[in-house]
Amino acid sequence: MREIGMIMNGVSGRMGYRQHLVRSILAIRDQGGIELPDGTKVTVKPLLVGRSEAKLADLAAKHGIEDYTTDLDAALADPRWEIYADFLVTKARASALRKAIAAGKTIYTEKPTAETVAEALELAKLAQAAGVKTGVVHDKLYLPGLQKLKRLIDSGFFGRILSVRGEFGYWVFEGDWQPAQRPSWNYRAEDGGGIIVDMFPHWNYVLENLFGDVKTVYAQAAVHISDRWDEKGEHYTATAEDAAYGIFELEGDIIAQINSSWTVRVNRDELVEFHVDGTHGSAVVGLFGAKIQHRNATPKPVWNPDLADDHDYDADWAEVPTNDVFQNGFRQQWEEFLASYVLDTPYEFDLLSGARGVLLAEAGLQSSREGRKVELPTLSLD
Repeated sequence: MREIGMIMNGVSGRMGYRQHLVRSILAIRDQGGIELPDGTKVTVKPLLVGRSEAKLADLAAKHGIEDYTTDLDAALADPRWEIYADFLVTKARASALRKAIAAGKTIYTEKPTAETVAEALELAKLAQAAGVKTGVVHDKLYLPGLQKLKRLIDSGFFGRILSVRGEFGYWVFEGDWQPAQRPSWNYRAEDGGGIIVDMFPHWNYVLENLFGDVKTVYAQAAVHISDRWDEKGEHYTATAEDAAYGIFELEGDIIAQINSSWTVRVNRDELVEFHVDGTHGSAVVGLFGAKIQHRNATPKPVWNPDLADDHDYDADWAEVPTNDVFQNGFRQQWEEFLASYVLDTPYEFDLLSGARGVLLAEAGLQSSREGRKVELPTLSLD
C-alpha cells in the first residue's frame, strides 16, 4: 500500500469540505484506498491547511485527521506531502498555486484557476516548465445525467447534433428575511464574484468535451437584485452579476444557448437541464435523469392558437435506463487523477484546460460590456 500525503488548502469552505474532503479524500481513505489497474494499492493522508487553527483542529478531531497547520509555506517545504490541492476563494488561488508549483508539488485545484486568462495561462506554463502534473476539477462531466448523454453521443444516437440549450440556476435568497444559500462574496466583483466567473468555466469544459470547442460567445450579464444582506445580516450592494445569458458557437456549426441564474425559480425536473437536438433524435438530461425522443417517435405538432392543445408531449419521451453504477463525481475524478499521478499517465483536465475555462469567462464578461460577439483565440503552452 502506497500512502500519498496531500496538502488540502481551503477545506473549511463548503465545496472543499463537503465534496473534496469528506466525500472524496476521506471516503477513499476510509475504504482502505484504491487499487490501480496495475495492481498497485494507493491510499491518501490529508494535511489540512487554513487560516483558523481552531477550525482546522475541530475538523481534524471530527474526522480522525492527524495533521493540520496554518503555515502553508512550511507544508509546501515538507517532502512528505506530494500533492497540493486548492479549494480557496478565487482571488487567493493563483498565488498559492504559484508557490506550490515552485515547490515542485503535484497540483489539483478547483476552478477558476485564476482571475484572468493571462494569469491562468502563466500558471499552466510554469507547471509545464517545472515538470509538474496538474489537474483541474471538471465535476459536471461526471454527473450521471451527463455520462448518459456522453453515451448517447458516442453511440451516434443524435445523428448530426444541431443545438444545445441549457438552463441552470435557482433562487438564492437575498439574506434579509431568509439567509442566502451562497456566500456574499459571490455577489461582489471586487472579491472575485459573479455567475460568469463561477459558471462559464464549467460550461467550457462541458461543451468542449461533449460537443466541440467553443469558437465565439455572445453574453449578456445582469445584476437583477442589487440589494443583498451578508452573513452578519448587514446590507451590501451587489457589484457582480447574478444572471448571465449566453450564446456559444461551437465547432461543427453547433449552437449552444445557456442561461445561468441565481434569480430564477425552478420549474424543471432538476437544477440544471440540457436539451440537445440532432437530426436523428433529441435528449433532455439533468444531474441524474435523461430522456430521449427518436425521430421515428417524434409527433407532428401544428400551431393553432385558437384551440387548446391536449397532447401530452412529455409522454412522447423515453427514460434512459441507469445501466451503470455512478459514484460521487468529485470522488471519481479524484481517483482518476491519483491513478494518473501514480502511473505517470497523461491527464487531459490540466491547468491548460482550466485556462480555457477562464478564457470563456473573460470573453463572456467582455461580450457583455461591449455588446458584441467575441471570438475565442486558441490557447497554447508554446
